[in-house]
Amino acid sequence: MSRYTLNKFLFTVDRDPALLARYAEDPANFVAAWEQAIAPTLLGNSVEPSTVHVLTETERRALVEHDFVSLFEMGAHFFLNLTLFIGIYDEPYREKFGPLSFQRDFAARLQSWRGRRYPSIMT
Repeated sequence: MSRYTLNKFLFTVDRDPALLARYAEDPANFVAAWEQAIAPTLLGNSVEPSTVHVLTETERRALVEHDFVSLFEMGAHFFLNLTLFIGIYDEPYREKFGPLSFQRDFAARLQSWRGRRYPSIMT
């Protein structure tokens, strides 16, 4: 598992509205393109390559399927995971179910972790 690359994906995509829109629109092609173009670079340094930049098949599938529960269980950073998917789902949920609906759904889906030790987010 490459938590570093997984968290880098969540961090970079969440902070760029154009990347977020592309990810929401076509996750499979976007994840593949991101892994080729952005993952091998160090943030803020396009000259020096990163040596850790490959997602596992399980991570890739969870990103493509927007499976934030699996990402959490794999050790994706909780805040990065939550904020990325708020960027995608908050507005549609709010329009349909009211304020904070996505955040409540996110919490409900992680209810089985209540009282348990959360997965490690160490990279």
